[in-house]
Amino acid sequence: MSEQVICIGCGVTIQTEDEKKIGYAPPSALERDPIICQRCFRLKHYNEVQDVSLTDDDFLNILNGIGQSDGLVVKIVDIFDFNGSWLPGLHRFVGKKDVLLVGNKVDLLPKSVKHEKVTRWMKQAARELGLQPRDVFLVSANKGYGMKEVMAAIDEYRNGKDVYVVGCTNVGKSTFINRIIKEATGRGNVITTSYFPGTTLDMIEIPLDDGSALYDTPGIINHHQMAHFVDKKDLKIITPKKEIKPKVYQLNEQQTLFFGGLARLDYVSGGRRPFVCYMSNELFIHRTKREHADELYEKHLGELLQPPRKSYCEQLPPLVAHHFTLKEPKTDIVFSGLGWVTCHEPGAHVIAYAPKGVGVMLRKSLI
Repeated sequence: MSEQVICIGCGVTIQTEDEKKIGYAPPSALERDPIICQRCFRLKHYNEVQDVSLTDDDFLNILNGIGQSDGLVVKIVDIFDFNGSWLPGLHRFVGKKDVLLVGNKVDLLPKSVKHEKVTRWMKQAARELGLQPRDVFLVSANKGYGMKEVMAAIDEYRNGKDVYVVGCTNVGKSTFINRIIKEATGRGNVITTSYFPGTTLDMIEIPLDDGSALYDTPGIINHHQMAHFVDKKDLKIITPKKEIKPKVYQLNEQQTLFFGGLARLDYVSGGRRPFVCYMSNELFIHRTKREHADELYEKHLGELLQPPRKSYCEQLPPLVAHHFTLKEPKTDIVFSGLGWVTCHEPGAHVIAYAPKGVGVMLRKSLI
């Protein structure tokens, strides 16, 4: 393409080379009039919002813009990966604005989990991370659970002002927005049917009935999420799609659990005890003696221990050890973006391994 062609939907320069990059349109689209990029096309015809690839500086500029405008902020987190999907520093940008905290993917938690407990836990965790949300909600944007309550709350708290929906990549933010569009246009109450992309790629603007707008901001990249260390096929394996079935392992001292080849838990001392694993049902967990663990990892990474698949092993950073002595009863050992392991009794000494850059932490048991 010699001359620059601009997308009439979002104002970005059209390119036909790379479908993952901003402004992609298939060559056949250039014969149409007007010309729009694939992202705008999907939004217009299928109500689908696609994440875009922007740099960290782009995101900071967007957050700065939100900080300077007046409106309600709706922050989406993935309940299954609460800390990995947290936006650090958001509280500095939102200032005195009201924030609603929405935990998505509640349908993945085991049915035994009481939702009130999760909501309380999220409020507490948010405060510890510096954010004081006005209210907390649990939803499944995928299944539609809890969406009517959230939409009513958004309408109440926004008080006629604009709404900004923010979140990391992979938290289901696009699904959330698409569900809002679907629910609202079905009955035409909160949002009108004339939704369209804004004039810049920064945000997608969805007009509201009273002249203000709901803005979908691009998914912000959190570099310590496990999702960035696997390819797309493996991401499907480690991302739960159905209710998680806990797996219980009775471990003796000096035993090791491998979670595919992406993480590992060494049980060093504390007597025989159960460890309960909450991870994607498709993720293979392998138990071995600790003395054999290093050799097993070296020989079988990408084969017995996968994901990552063989072709992706070289891109996986080395595993880093995190030493913990569990002093409290009912503690979760959290591997950011992979899941967590619960130990019910205090006194265990464990070593948790995850790729360099991926967060590993302890928290009071969620379940």
